[in-house]
Amino acid sequence: MRLSSEMVYSLEQVGRAMLYVLLRFAFALVAASSLSSAAAQEPSHGTTDGAVEQVSEIKVGYLRAYAPQLALSVLDVPPRDEGVAGAEVAIGDNNTTGRFLGQKFTLHVSEVKPDADVVPAFNELVSKGASYILADLSAAQLLSIADLARDEGVLIFNVGATDDLLREEECRANVFHTAPTRTMLADGLAQYLIWKQWRRWVLVHGSHERDKLFADALRRAATRFGGEIVAEKEFTDTGTARRTDSGVVQIQRQIPVFTQGFPDHDVLLVADESEVFGTYVPYRTWIPRPVTGTAGLIPSAWHPASEQWGGTQIQNRFAKASGRRMLSKDMAAWTAGRIIGEAATRTQSADPQKLAAFIRDDDFSVAAFKGQKLTFRKWNWQLRQPIFLGDGRSVVSTSPQEGFLHRITDLDTLGIDQPETRCALK
Repeated sequence: MRLSSEMVYSLEQVGRAMLYVLLRFAFALVAASSLSSAAAQEPSHGTTDGAVEQVSEIKVGYLRAYAPQLALSVLDVPPRDEGVAGAEVAIGDNNTTGRFLGQKFTLHVSEVKPDADVVPAFNELVSKGASYILADLSAAQLLSIADLARDEGVLIFNVGATDDLLREEECRANVFHTAPTRTMLADGLAQYLIWKQWRRWVLVHGSHERDKLFADALRRAATRFGGEIVAEKEFTDTGTARRTDSGVVQIQRQIPVFTQGFPDHDVLLVADESEVFGTYVPYRTWIPRPVTGTAGLIPSAWHPASEQWGGTQIQNRFAKASGRRMLSKDMAAWTAGRIIGEAATRTQSADPQKLAAFIRDDDFSVAAFKGQKLTFRKWNWQLRQPIFLGDGRSVVSTSPQEGFLHRITDLDTLGIDQPETRCALK
């Protein structure tokens, strides 16, 4: 019988889980033996369950820019602990194994306001002994601490910013990216549309800077994969009341008129990261067409309904810990935390230099419930990963799509490839 790639990966994960159980058992035996031989000389410092005493603490900082956010739908309002909850689950996973190696992982969370100076908060985390920072910041905020972190020997894991700038012109050798880029998200979406033979696109984008950046990524994806943007239009943010009875009625009347007059097309693309109008576009267009982008069918790093490749395991564990479903930022933070934990476990060290060297090694990979092992791109330290395509209820598909091939890994068909990069690691 021939096994599918999904079955093979599931078997690998089962084998990995069994290996961890065996390792824990072996470490317990070794610890018990060591404690027994030393009992005659000094009091035992082991724990009651046979684990090795926790002798080294690995401190991880979570630095986030946070303020309560509105969304067009109350269902889309970000939870208060978005991202942090994923990091907390990763720390718990790390400690499950770490306690048998004499390692203790702790998480220290610091919040600043969006666009605030993050240097004082960063310095405080470093003063507490954090050698690893999970950064949920804007691109400008992250860049303000990147070189400071390098001078302090601190590794930064970008878990929130999708800006390609951070991986290209402003890339840093000490900054690793577990969040995907806008170009990766746009390419993942474009591959699916081309696979469906939906090649004629209309692009509607917002008037804010990040809306325009995602629109740029969609234009690039169209050129790269053979899509045709037959028309474009900007939806200007005038500050009209949203999420009110009058606002919803006004939008319901406005969107059909706004989308009237477009040439024949297969799909309407929406670029509205600022949450001004996008959610109101599906089912309100002048002519019936699928809507995708930041509304309708949405590309993301993770989907709360994902159950493939052992996804049910992490979803249930996360829900038990946080009381909600796992979102993309939670997964990016969890992955960053597990990368640190995996490096510490494999090197049996808490030395930041040893962990950094291990993460940068050619053989490094991390399993993240996405169907294959994930690795870093050497030229800009972006984590290769599939892109989920889903609506509010289910995963529709994952990219890269069948037939989109690459000489090294098909994951490099998503985002900026090495021959295209403008990164010169600093």
